Amino acid sequence: MKKTCEHCKKEFFITDGELGMYEKLELELPRLCFFCRVSLHFSVWPFGKFRKAKSDLSGENMITVLSAQKRYPIYTLHEWHSDAWDAMEHARDYDPTCPFFDQMKDLQEKVPRPHQGAGNSTDCDWCDDVWNSKNCYLSRSMEECEDLHYAYRVFRGKNSIDLVFCFDLDNCFDCTYCFNSYNLFYSQNSRDCMDSYFLFDCRNCTNCFMCWNLRGKSYCIENVQYTKEEYTEKIKSLNLTSFQSIENFRKRFKEMMKRDVVHRENFNIRVNNSEGEHLMDMNNSHNCFGIQFSEECYNCVRGLTDKTNIDANGCWYAEFMGNSSCCVNAYALKYSSWSSSRFSEYLDICNECEYCFGCVGLKKKKYCILNRQYTKEEYEKLREKIIVDMKSRREYGLFFPYSMSPHPYNFSTSYTYFPEKTKEEILALGGYWEDIDETRVEGMPTSDLPDDIRDVSDSITTQALICPITGWRFNIAQKELQFYKQKGIPLPRIHFDVRIKERMKYMTVLTPREHSCIFCKKKMTIYYPETWGYEKIACAECYQKEVA
Repeated sequence: MKKTCEHCKKEFFITDGELGMYEKLELELPRLCFFCRVSLHFSVWPFGKFRKAKSDLSGENMITVLSAQKRYPIYTLHEWHSDAWDAMEHARDYDPTCPFFDQMKDLQEKVPRPHQGAGNSTDCDWCDDVWNSKNCYLSRSMEECEDLHYAYRVFRGKNSIDLVFCFDLDNCFDCTYCFNSYNLFYSQNSRDCMDSYFLFDCRNCTNCFMCWNLRGKSYCIENVQYTKEEYTEKIKSLNLTSFQSIENFRKRFKEMMKRDVVHRENFNIRVNNSEGEHLMDMNNSHNCFGIQFSEECYNCVRGLTDKTNIDANGCWYAEFMGNSSCCVNAYALKYSSWSSSRFSEYLDICNECEYCFGCVGLKKKKYCILNRQYTKEEYEKLREKIIVDMKSRREYGLFFPYSMSPHPYNFSTSYTYFPEKTKEEILALGGYWEDIDETRVEGMPTSDLPDDIRDVSDSITTQALICPITGWRFNIAQKELQFYKQKGIPLPRIHFDVRIKERMKYMTVLTPREHSCIFCKKKMTIYYPETWGYEKIACAECYQKEVA
């Protein structure tokens, strides 16, 4: 089925498989293309700048990524989950003469939001969206982590800094999409590695430097084998404690990725009848990205342990989900965000609710509409009327519009996937944008930092540093400095959010293109933009012959 996107005006197609899933989950057919749906979904997921604030309930100090230009009260997470307030106090009657989204937006702006997304974590005040973790700092989207700094989308990470999309790493630095490794630095797409630097697509390697496509190797430099003694002497001569030296190696690493690495057509592992990129342990899933341990999913980005979902982005432990964003431990939800509930539609930050429609901030409620309680019979009758009215206004089946996003677009997760969207474009769609000017902030230019970490004094932890790219101020924490000195890592020169986004660009490509295998010339679908300049991209079969 061919359709035209109502946002970007481009044509898109709905496959027979998608049609079957929309019918199975009783969802309206999308009126936006896949990319505009993802952009809209991720606009409700904050990637804001950490700031100090005060609770609108108690005045308690807190750290949040929610914008200072807020349109709603903010409570501490503990207060939000307490009995000190009741979202039902903001209930309103349904007005059939007014668009439903306008009514829900009015409700949304009265109901408080928690200052951070978190659960069962300790000493993670300067974090967001962190679960079952402890002693983490300025990190986001983590579970079962400990002693991490500047991490994003990490599971079971420990004692590390600057990790993005990593699983089971310990004592590592500057790694992207790496798994089950120890003492690994400046590396990408590597697994089961130890005591190594600048690895790309390596497996089960130890004591290697600037290597690619290796399996089960030790004491290699640029894929050349050395003895243990030769390797040790060469590493000593590389001056890895120097910032300028590391920058030169970074440039070589990027050139190596372009000219030397044999890139597999995708980085999917243990997938069956599934298409997309960065998938692991997936079955019967199509057009999915960055998802693990899931099955029967369509058009989903960023998920874990999901089943029978379509257009469910940023959802974990969710089943029978459709056209929703950032829902966890949910079942049979439609058109909802940040909710852990069942059999409901158009929920925002609702926990353990069922059979609710158009509600915000409710907990353990049933048969509610716009936060007002009804009997089962009253609920079902009013729900049907609202759906009829919404269909007449062409609202029903749409996800929340940009005007209902709690965050400025340029400080949302969507902006990490679609940085090409402009302020004018987002404002025209009813969204929000926040310009932060910190050009007058005082601090040391990072160009004045010592080149070698061995020359850095402990007093640097009291010095504000100014990012040369954004003008934002950042600091070096005491534990962070100890890590750098212990590992011989030079101080960073740019703001940690900029560093995270630079790594994330390798994980946010959603646009496929056709390419020919460098060896057998077979046509294949890849997710490497031409601008990356990769010269050797191989189909799965040729990759196995050449690398594995």
